[in-house]
Amino acid sequence: MTTLQKVDVQDVLDNNKIAPVQWVVLAICFLIMFLDGYDTAVAAFVAPVLSKEWGFEPAAMKPVLASVLFGVAFGALAAGPLADRFGRRGVLIASVLVFGIFTLISAFATSIPMLTWMRLVTGLGLGAAMSNAATLMAEYAPNRRRSVMVAVLFSGFTLGSAGGGLLGGFMVPAFGWQSAFIAGGLAPLVLAVAMIFLLPESLKYLTVKKVQATETIRKILQRIERRGPIAQDAEFVNSAAESPTGKGGTRMLFRRDLIAGTMALWATYFFGLLVIFLLRSWLPTLVTLSGESIQRAGFLAALFDIGGTVGAFGVAWLVDRLRHDGVVSITYLVAGVMIFIFSHWLGNIGLLATGILVLGFLLSGAQATVPAIAAKFYPTEGRASGVAWTLGIGRFGGIAGALVGGTLLQLGWSFATILASLAIPAVIAAVIIGAHIWGSRRAEARLVQSQV
Repeated sequence: MTTLQKVDVQDVLDNNKIAPVQWVVLAICFLIMFLDGYDTAVAAFVAPVLSKEWGFEPAAMKPVLASVLFGVAFGALAAGPLADRFGRRGVLIASVLVFGIFTLISAFATSIPMLTWMRLVTGLGLGAAMSNAATLMAEYAPNRRRSVMVAVLFSGFTLGSAGGGLLGGFMVPAFGWQSAFIAGGLAPLVLAVAMIFLLPESLKYLTVKKVQATETIRKILQRIERRGPIAQDAEFVNSAAESPTGKGGTRMLFRRDLIAGTMALWATYFFGLLVIFLLRSWLPTLVTLSGESIQRAGFLAALFDIGGTVGAFGVAWLVDRLRHDGVVSITYLVAGVMIFIFSHWLGNIGLLATGILVLGFLLSGAQATVPAIAAKFYPTEGRASGVAWTLGIGRFGGIAGALVGGTLLQLGWSFATILASLAIPAVIAAVIIGAHIWGSRRAEARLVQSQV
């Protein structure tokens, strides 16, 4: 076998089997997403229990449910530029430590204001961890499997949320609401320690930033490269860097050739999360207020996330299989139609359970694939910022969903009316991402023609 002297990082990733080091990155990033989903779901189950224990109306939990989403949004916005400047690995480990510590501390809250502040800081860590986990995985995935591998991460969120629903329905009544936060705080702290020893830095970051890490790059790449040994003095390049301008971070997002796509990705993620988080934040409360037990509410909430887990794989697999991101636009559109139909099925628990499962499949399936589209859209030197700001700005949609759900509940809207109204933002998301994909394809075709 020949010794490789000039090594293209993207070529190594694309033309070798997925190596153990890539599976390790996937596993760690999946667990980060799992814990994020768990944390979000359990907080929703704490709400009805605290309303009885502390003596207030369920809608008074709006600040607690919204504060973590504010934290997630701002955490993602801040962490992206930091990761583009200082690297993905360090920011990711610090983020996991932050949300682990403050989730644990939340178990000792004694009032709504205190819990609100604890959840806000928890959200900062959650948002920073989620965005950088998605970026790191996208940069370790081969192009042919990027959508699926990023979607696997976001299926971790839905699985964690489903687990949080099931465990919350069991733990909170049996051991008290504090148990939910204690379990959700200890697990990230253990994971952060493991990350220190197991998680590698992004190869593309090391290559594009030209840091003094040639031997580190060579050692990691040699664990992936099967076609021959890599020379000690090899030169490393990244063909996916797309003509670096030297201007990474947030400035790149507003570059003339990227700004329209930036706005479209932000808007799509915003409207998608508005729908998902309104359902995820208020479904347990709406179900219990309709006379069902918290255990049944936990089961129905888990169905939404089980459907989302399967949907994340299904939609991403179709995107990679058909090599067309338009699948995401169609999925949002179908979700909007089905939301309106399912809003008329609420009187039958069997039909309601089926509807929630299907909505989880469609909504979370489409939503989980948007970060992969963002990762493909942005150049390496601005990718962490691009993905992080898509997730961060989008999280304001989640905040809107949590707040709007509580407001509509206070106004006396029925479950059926609230659900039917969510068809509108789902269709808006379909139109926006569809226009972005169509525009990007036309731009690519013009570029190819100009080079012929």
